[in-house]
Amino acid sequence: MEVKILEADDTSMRLMISGLDPSVTNGIRRYMIAEVPKMAIEKVEFHQGPIRDNEGKEYESVSPLFDEILAHRLGLIPIPTDLDLFTFRDKCKCNGEGCPSCTIMYVLNKKGPATVYAGDLEPLGDQKLAIAKRDALIPIVKLMDGQAPLIYMTAVLGRGKDHAKWQAVCAAGYKYLAKISINQSKCQNVEQIVKSCPRGVLVAKGKELTVQNIENCSLCKACENACEPGGIKVDADPNTQIFTFETDGSLTAKKVLKYSLIKMEEKCNEFKNRISELE
Repeated sequence: MEVKILEADDTSMRLMISGLDPSVTNGIRRYMIAEVPKMAIEKVEFHQGPIRDNEGKEYESVSPLFDEILAHRLGLIPIPTDLDLFTFRDKCKCNGEGCPSCTIMYVLNKKGPATVYAGDLEPLGDQKLAIAKRDALIPIVKLMDGQAPLIYMTAVLGRGKDHAKWQAVCAAGYKYLAKISINQSKCQNVEQIVKSCPRGVLVAKGKELTVQNIENCSLCKACENACEPGGIKVDADPNTQIFTFETDGSLTAKKVLKYSLIKMEEKCNEFKNRISELE
C-alpha cells in the first residue's frame, strides 16, 4: 500500500491511496464519521427574567428565536477538543457528575441590538477552550434592542453515531483514480476535446493530447463524447482512491485520521479475538 498526500491543512486533507481495497477505504470514512469523539454542547440552560447592566438599563433574557432552535444552533458550534485531556462522562472519575476532565462550561450574555456569534461564548475556566478564531464568526442569532439572553451551556464528549453534532468531519468521501488512454489518430479536434473537460485534465501540446493532474478527473467521460468513438477511453482504477475529508474545526485533520485508524485497528483486533474464541 502507498499513501500520497495531495493537499493538507489544519482542517482538511486529500490523499491518494494505492494498493488498498475500496472496502477498507470506505471503512476509514465510516469510522471518521461515526467513531471519532469530539466535544459538543449537550445541555443548555436559559435564564428567565429581566437583566440590568451597570448603567441600570433593563434587558429581557430572550431572543427572536424559540429556545429550542437556539439550543440546536448552539449544539452545532465546533468546540475545541483535546482527546488527550477529556474523557467520556460515563468513564470519568467523577462518575458523570461533571468535572474539568469531562465537561466544558460556557456562558453567553450579549446585549442587543447586536448579532451573536460563536466567538461570544465564554468558557468558564481555561481561555484555551474558547471557540477557535476560524469559527468565531459563525452567526447564531440577531438580537433586537432590549434583548440580552443569558445562557449557560455544558459541552461533553460524544460520537457521531450518537448524534450528528458529535461528528468530527463534515465531509468525507473518496473516488477512484482515472485511467485515460488516448488514440491520437482519432482525436483530431484537439482544442474541442480540451474544452470539453470541466476539470482541466487534458491539455494540448501541438496536435496531440496529454494528461495532466489525473487525480482531478471526475470520470464524467465528457472527453470520450467529444472525439471519435475509440479515441479516448476513461476507466476507473478501484485499487487507487482519492480520499478527501474535512473537519468542522473541533479537531485537526491529522488527529481525525490518526484516531480513525487506531480505532479501526482496535475493532478489527477485537473481532479477530472473538472469532478465535469460537474455534
